[in-house]
Amino acid sequence: MYVCLCVGVTDRDIENAVSDGARSWREVRETTGCAGQCGKCACTGKSVMREAISQELTMDLDLAYAV
Repeated sequence: MYVCLCVGVTDRDIENAVSDGARSWREVRETTGCAGQCGKCACTGKSVMREAISQELTMDLDLAYAV
């Protein structure tokens, strides 16, 4: 789904930024350009980012015990 219509950022773009190491809203904004224009998408973008980070942390914990 599109999160930021101004620059065409999707939820997948934000998830990919998190997968590539972004761990703050500032890093996600710098990587994707989300919320750089009007800013109306910031709340939704932050929610997508938090969910993606939660998924990353859950995956890391699962891998720690996969030995």
